[in-house]
Amino acid sequence: MPIPVILDVDTGVDDALALLVAARHPGLDLLGVSCVAGNVSLDRVVENTLRVLAAAGRTDVPVAAGARRPLIEAARAATVHGTDGLGGVALDPSPRQVEPDHAVEFLRRTILASPEPVTLVALAPQTNIALLLRTHPEVVDRIERLVFMGGSASVGNATAVAEFNVWHDPEAAAIVLDSGVPAYMYGLDVFNAVAVAQDHAARLASGDDPLGRVVGALLGNRVSSAHGGEPEYSGLIGDAGAVCSIVDPDALGTRLLPVHVELAGYARGQTLVDLRTRPGEDLVHGLSVEWTPVEVALTVDAPRLVRVFLESIGLASAS
Repeated sequence: MPIPVILDVDTGVDDALALLVAARHPGLDLLGVSCVAGNVSLDRVVENTLRVLAAAGRTDVPVAAGARRPLIEAARAATVHGTDGLGGVALDPSPRQVEPDHAVEFLRRTILASPEPVTLVALAPQTNIALLLRTHPEVVDRIERLVFMGGSASVGNATAVAEFNVWHDPEAAAIVLDSGVPAYMYGLDVFNAVAVAQDHAARLASGDDPLGRVVGALLGNRVSSAHGGEPEYSGLIGDAGAVCSIVDPDALGTRLLPVHVELAGYARGQTLVDLRTRPGEDLVHGLSVEWTPVEVALTVDAPRLVRVFLESIGLASAS
């Protein structure tokens, strides 16, 4: 049976790639999509999401609009996806309209109506999900697990130590991890390792398949640069890797580890991951903080996950 999933997104380039996988993979039953401000404003996220689903031929998937800003701080859009969130990749408008309910009510209704427990896939700041779990705790037992793209057991990207999705709303991430929902963290440790080769992306962008051209164009906008350097193609599939991990979990190496979201100082938004194998002095002296056991992805078979990504959306395997 396909796995019932709901995606919570802030649709930029890599959320778009993730939506395509969730919409097209036969092993996933995409029940709906909730939107939150993050990479771009909420209105832009909703429009991008509707257009991506239309490009995937899935105008049947309901889309709901949620939080316009984090729980406490003002919204801070990312700079890497361009002003429109899709790096200037033009997609046709969708005939569909957004759901009339707020995303929190939509999530509650959809999760409780599902005959099977739902896998909730958070690819954005977790504001919607925190509001859901605090407002409607009855959904906890109907969520199979939370798979989230966020955090890091090593370096950050929004700051030296914090990953963007968690940094954008750390209070929300802390609430979600403390909710009792089993969590799987697809963080920067694996996120930064899974990429489509540039020549393959170029072939997709110039090919005959309309969806392939969209994917190739989106991948062409996956760039990065060292300090002071010119942007260079990276080809990262980004958030799509978190969705691919659901259908091919053996492509990743994980460990169940204690995780804590830091809420103060420069380290605000950092996911502290306790990689120690023995108790430390903090435990001896009663200085430890509250930790949540999380399944953390630490290693990945990147070529294998790229194949899953491309085959999920009906494109030839990268080689």
